[in-house]
Amino acid sequence: MSHRALTPLRLTLATVAATSLLLSSCTEPAPTLPGVTPATGIAPPPAAPDSGRTSGPVALLVPLSGPLAAIGQSIEQSVKLAFTAPGAPALDVRDTGGTPQGAAAAAQAAIAAGDGLILGPLTKNDTQAVAPIAHAANVNVLAFTNDETVAAPGVWPLGVSPGQQVRRVVSYAADHGRTRTAAILPENAYGRLMGSALQAQAQQLGEPSPQISYFGSSFSSLTQTVRSVSDFDSRGAGIEARIRAARAEDNEAGRIAAAKLERQPIPPPPFDALLVGATGEQLAEIGTLLPYYEAAPPQIQLLGPALWARDATAMASHDSLRGALYAARDPSLGVGFQQKFQSVYGNPPPSSVDNVAFDAGAIAVLAAREGGFTAETLTNPTGFSGTDGVFRLDADGHVQRGLAVFKVEPGGPQIVSPAPSDLPPPPAAVAPPTS
Repeated sequence: MSHRALTPLRLTLATVAATSLLLSSCTEPAPTLPGVTPATGIAPPPAAPDSGRTSGPVALLVPLSGPLAAIGQSIEQSVKLAFTAPGAPALDVRDTGGTPQGAAAAAQAAIAAGDGLILGPLTKNDTQAVAPIAHAANVNVLAFTNDETVAAPGVWPLGVSPGQQVRRVVSYAADHGRTRTAAILPENAYGRLMGSALQAQAQQLGEPSPQISYFGSSFSSLTQTVRSVSDFDSRGAGIEARIRAARAEDNEAGRIAAAKLERQPIPPPPFDALLVGATGEQLAEIGTLLPYYEAAPPQIQLLGPALWARDATAMASHDSLRGALYAARDPSLGVGFQQKFQSVYGNPPPSSVDNVAFDAGAIAVLAAREGGFTAETLTNPTGFSGTDGVFRLDADGHVQRGLAVFKVEPGGPQIVSPAPSDLPPPPAAVAPPTS
C-alpha cells in the first residue's frame, strides 16, 4: 500500500460514525467484476488531465423551493454531513427552484462566485441545462440524476441507473448459461433506457440481438406484448387449433387425436432469459400471462430492475415470479451512513438520493485534498467505495457501479452474487495509427 496524491484512491465510509472520512490509497490492480466482461474496442477519448478547476468552493445546486424542495433539503443535509470531514472546502448552496432555468441561473451564479466544482443538480433536464455552462467555465459536474444520457466528459450522473442494473443482471444470467435474452418493457423513457442497455450488453457479450417489445398502460397492450414476445402463435396456437379441429369431428377418432395432441409438448420460447421492466400490478399480470403462453420458469429466467426490491415479497407468492433475479445496491453497505444521518438529524435519510449526495460530497472533500477537482483526480481507475458500494467515474462521463444480484425467494430476496469490492479497469485508449 502506498499513499500519495493522484495514485488510485479509494474513499471508504467504514468510519462514517465519526465525523471524518477514512481515505486510503491502493495500487493493486482491480480484479474483473464477476459476471461482467470488460469493454473492448476503441475507448472514448479521455478527458484532458487538466480539465476542471484545481481549487475554490464547491457549489451545491438543489431545489430548495418548489415541488421538489423536500428532496433538495435532505440532499443538502447529506452533503453537509460529508463536509464535516476535516479539510473540507467551503460549500456554496444555491437553490435551483426545481427547473432547468433555475438550475442554469444557479450554475452561472456559482461560477461567477469562483466555485471549482458543481454537485447536482437533481434531474436530467436540470443537468442538461447546467452542462454547457459548466463546460464553458471548465468546471466539472457530479449530478444526482440516474439518467446516463446526460453523461459526457466532465459531467457524471451519479444515480444508480437502469443501464447499470441491466448490465449487471444480464451478465450474471449469461454467466449461468442464459444467453438468449428478450425483453418486455414499458413504453416510456425508463423502458427505453433499459432497452438500449440490453441491446448494448448483448452485443458486448456476443449474444444474439434481443427481441425487445414495449407495452402501454392498458391490460390489452400488456397481453398482446407478452403473447407476441413469447411467439405463442407459432409455438402453441397451431397445436390448439388442431386440438379444436379434432374435437369438432365429434367421433372416437377425433377424441383420440385430440388427446394425443394435448400430450404433445409445446416448443420452448425463442429465448431463455426475459428482462421485464414492469412493477406492481403490471408485474403480477405478467406473472399470470407467462404460464398461459408457455413462457414461464424453468424454461426462462426472469430478470428485472432494482425496483423489484420493493415488490419482492409479493413476487414470491407467484410461482412464475419466484426465483426472478434483479440487480441492486446492497442495503447493508449504507447502514453506517443511515445511522450517522439519523443521529445528526433525528430521522433516517428520506430517499436513496441522499446516499448519492453524501458520496458526491465525500468525493469533493477527497478531491480538494488530493489535487483539486480535475478529471485526473475524479477518474482514478480504482474508483471509490461509497455508501452503495464501489463505483468509478470514467473519462467519458459514464459511471461504473458494483451492484449485487438478488433472487426472489419466499423468505425475502437473497443475494446470489455479492456486490464486488473492485471493478474491472477502464479500457485503455487505442493509440491512433502511425503513418
